[in-house]
Amino acid sequence: MLTRRSFVALSGAALAAPALAQGTASRVLKFIPQADLTVLDPIWTTAYVTRNHGLAVFDTLYGTDASYAAQPQMVAGHVVEDDGKLWRMTLRPGLTFHDGTPVLARDCVASINRWAKRDPMGQTLMAYTDELSAPDDRTIQFRLKKPFPLLPDALGKVGSPICAIMPERLAKTDAFTQVTEMVGSGPFRFKADERMVGARVVYERFDKYVPREGGEPQWTSGPKRAFLDRVEWHVIPDQATAASAMQTGEMDWWEQPPSDLVPTLGSLKTSIKDPTGLIGCLRMNQLLPPFDNPAIRQVLLKVVDQTDFMQAVTGDDPKLRHVPAGFFCPGLPMASEAGLDVLTSKRDFDAAKKALTAAGYKGEKVVLMGASDFPSLKALSDVAADMLTRAGFNVDYQVMDWGSVVQRRAKRDPIAQGGWSIFCTFWAGLDQANPAVSAFLRGTGTSAPVGWPTSEKLETLRQEWLDAPDTAARKTLADALQKQAFADVPYLPLGQYFNQTSYKPSVTGVLDGVPVFWNVRKG
Repeated sequence: MLTRRSFVALSGAALAAPALAQGTASRVLKFIPQADLTVLDPIWTTAYVTRNHGLAVFDTLYGTDASYAAQPQMVAGHVVEDDGKLWRMTLRPGLTFHDGTPVLARDCVASINRWAKRDPMGQTLMAYTDELSAPDDRTIQFRLKKPFPLLPDALGKVGSPICAIMPERLAKTDAFTQVTEMVGSGPFRFKADERMVGARVVYERFDKYVPREGGEPQWTSGPKRAFLDRVEWHVIPDQATAASAMQTGEMDWWEQPPSDLVPTLGSLKTSIKDPTGLIGCLRMNQLLPPFDNPAIRQVLLKVVDQTDFMQAVTGDDPKLRHVPAGFFCPGLPMASEAGLDVLTSKRDFDAAKKALTAAGYKGEKVVLMGASDFPSLKALSDVAADMLTRAGFNVDYQVMDWGSVVQRRAKRDPIAQGGWSIFCTFWAGLDQANPAVSAFLRGTGTSAPVGWPTSEKLETLRQEWLDAPDTAARKTLADALQKQAFADVPYLPLGQYFNQTSYKPSVTGVLDGVPVFWNVRKG
């Protein structure tokens, strides 16, 4: 078996290859991802490493531009009739899957249906939909019960899970069963034969991909021109090893270097590509004790210190974090000050212990899952373990790789059978921009994302927000929804931080937003 140590050594040996190979090397990008890619299906999980993989392999009907607006991508355009209740979308000509078959409207319909079973905004779209059909090979048609102006935004959302278009034969797979055959129509093909779990993921340029004409590439919109022949993801969990690989030129691009190592990267370009940042979240399993009890969840509001959590991630640089942060991304239109005093008042662990006893806590084991190979999440988890212990919880802190956390958090088993109680994660700011896209604010029980909270009040307010006539009304409802969230505590917001990315000066064309590999050149 190839170990990670020998794999890094082999990578270094490759750098000593003869000069005649350097022309080819200039079209090969070596990338250090945030974590290993353990789940391939971009519908099955919300993990961003899988979303990033999905954006390389699969295309989407719409993309998101730099102003966060939806733009046609696979579709040439759309027409809207019947007072907003009939949408017809026409696919661009020449779209081809990686297996050589043409992209047809029925593939898109099946893909939308599968995605909508897992995505909160997709669930909302389908609740508005009377019929989704493919009248012909290039036409996708929605007949709606009532207007849903956010339809393109839903299909083109950059947040996870994306509405990845795959062949009908794959899209008919149950949404709660992982698809493992990666056949998309995006600008890169997944090389299953070169994947080494825990070490390497490889993509090759798809020479039959047809970029859309006109416009400029922004985020996930515009022409997706692949200038690289090959993209290699090299999984290097040890941060010092990763930093050394960047310093020596062995690697070209490091997705998420820890802030304390950025000063060691010398002449590398380091920047913040997503101005909405990442929002830390502490998510509780609300199907099991003790967090099935809202009074116990509310105890955590007495002790959570967002500054502690964000400092653990960003170090001493205040420009890399923002606190307090509520349930909507700071700086975006729905950001709210409502109820934030519960996060900014004095932290009181003695009061928390008394409240915990009064709420009926019986000393149940609290299994906190931490990610050993994901520095920012490990930092959040370490702070969470200390906070929970000081508040009086019986904490069983279990550290594993992030891929194992992603797999395990989907299970609803009791604690004694390998279940879990709590874990920390991040959502991109855009994924918490408003009630329509915020997955962790859904209160639909077992059909909600992992954690499975139930709250009729959150759901009612969300629907009122969707039906609101204007921005002012939506803002008022966002305030009300945030107040309700502080009462129900579907999760704890832990603050906002701005992730940096680093790459060689010879790497150009890196777009703002999430990591994508089209438009990128390597000199």
